[in-house]
This record gives sequence, C-alpha cells and structure tokens, in this order.
Amino acid sequence: MATVPSVANLLAFEAVARRRSFALAATELHLTASAISHQVAKLESQLGVRLFERSAHGVYLSAAGESYLSRVGGAIAALVAATDDMRQGVSNSLYVHSAPSIASLWLMPRLRGFAEAYPDISLNLSAAHTPSDFALGQADIDIRYGVPQWPNLEVEPLFEESILPLASPQFIKEHRLKRIDQLLEVPLIQSNVSIVQWSDWFRTFSDRRAPERFAVRFDRAQMSLDAATQGLGVALESAVNAGGHLAAGQLRPVYGFEKAIKVKAHFAVYPARHARRPAVAAFLSWLHGEASRTRTGGRTS
Repeated sequence: MATVPSVANLLAFEAVARRRSFALAATELHLTASAISHQVAKLESQLGVRLFERSAHGVYLSAAGESYLSRVGGAIAALVAATDDMRQGVSNSLYVHSAPSIASLWLMPRLRGFAEAYPDISLNLSAAHTPSDFALGQADIDIRYGVPQWPNLEVEPLFEESILPLASPQFIKEHRLKRIDQLLEVPLIQSNVSIVQWSDWFRTFSDRRAPERFAVRFDRAQMSLDAATQGLGVALESAVNAGGHLAAGQLRPVYGFEKAIKVKAHFAVYPARHARRPAVAAFLSWLHGEASRTRTGGRTS
C-alpha cells in the first residue's frame, strides 16, 4: 500500500490553501507559522511537487496544489466532520454529495421531510460539479448528473426530466413568441454543463440550426434559470430543476411541455457495501420516494 501523508501535514496544507496565509492557518490550528511551513514542506517533499507559490501578495495554490486539493479536500472535510460527530456523541451520520443545481433547487426544499422522518440521522450535504471520490471516503451517497458511466458502483436513476425552452411570461409576451424560428431572433441562454444542448433541441423540433453564439453562458442550471427569470433570454433547462420557478409563475414553457426532450440525467450513486448502513438505506428509500412524486413536468403531487 502506498504511503499516505500524515494527517497533520494534510490539515496544514488544507488550512493554508483555504486561508491563503501561513499565519492565519497557524492561528486556526494553534501552531506557529514556522511549524505550518515545515509541515507543508514535508508534504511537498513526499509528493515531489510544489503545492504553493509565494509572492509579495501572499501564497496561492500551484496547478499541482489545485489538483491535489480537489482530490483530498473532501476527504479532509469528512475526517473533520466525523471527528466532530464522535466528540459530540453523534453516532448515526450520513454524508451526501450532490451536483449543485439539483441540490439547491430540488433536494434542499425537501430535506425538512427527511429530517422529520429520521431525526436520529445527522445529515452532511456538500455540492460540487466534481463527483465525490468514494475511495477517499468523501461521501456515503453521491447524486450525480450526466451520462451514467461509473463502473463498479450502484447507479440508480431518480426520475425522467423534460428539457425544454423556458422564459419569463413578460419575455414571452414582449417578443410574441409563438413559432420556433423566432428563437433565432431573441437572446438564448446557454447552459454549458447540460447534457441536452440547444443544437439537440433544434435538431429534434426544427429544421433550423441552433445559433453558434449565445447572449450569456452559465455553468449551473440555477444561474441559467435565474437569468431567464430576469428576462435575459430563453433557457433550455430541466422542468424538474425549474419546478419552483414554474410553480411561482416566474417561468413558463415557451412552447408547452410537448416540445421537450426527455432524459434520465440524475442518479443516486454509491458503492454496494454502503447500502448495508441503515442511514444510507433510509436516505435511499426516502430519496426514491421523493423522486417518484416528482412528475416529468417538474411539479410534485
């Protein structure tokens, strides 16, 4: 087995990376700046790379440091949380990682129900585009978005989603949107991470080609939906993610739900051994129950 760096050195690295300062990291960890510097130097020597660059304005992560932090940051956070739970007598904790937009737009509004159903489970939720690394112990369950290509893991689809053009009622009225070809005359919002792009939608519902340039681009569905709500253009997004916007009347399907591409793009992913934990089994059961009540149109029964 490969030698794993000491926890002390890893904690020093993470604290400096987060604080962008050896002095502030030292204060947080109740050490001297010299001790923190020594621990980081030992870690750099063991890895054979330079993790930080120093300048007159402070310290910042090198490219190698950024890459390393993206891999070990979650594991460090899990270690800290597990230690805090143990100190506070929390024995039934659950670590869930999720793609950002589904976490904030779909999962968060429902978590009160889980907390009320399972008051003995301490839930820890994190969100990022980068999937959790189960080998590093970063999460018990990961709610992932994309094409399911995750070997040696249990992969369970949550629901079918309708991906369709959405805009504010005022925007639709102002531009008198009735025909598909009118989309070529108004600003379109590009969601860079979506597995369904405007080119896919135009290919499915029109003989016109999608534009190559867009008014604005975002890397999160929530920002695309908020931009559409503010009248910046038409977003091509999931009606599940847009459920709250649709229910509040902030957004409307431009051409109805019949002009939607249906996909299964969100999945509960976990190692099979994790399902033996009661907290994991409980969350999966609750999660699929909530998913089953989520209709394709993004509304819940």
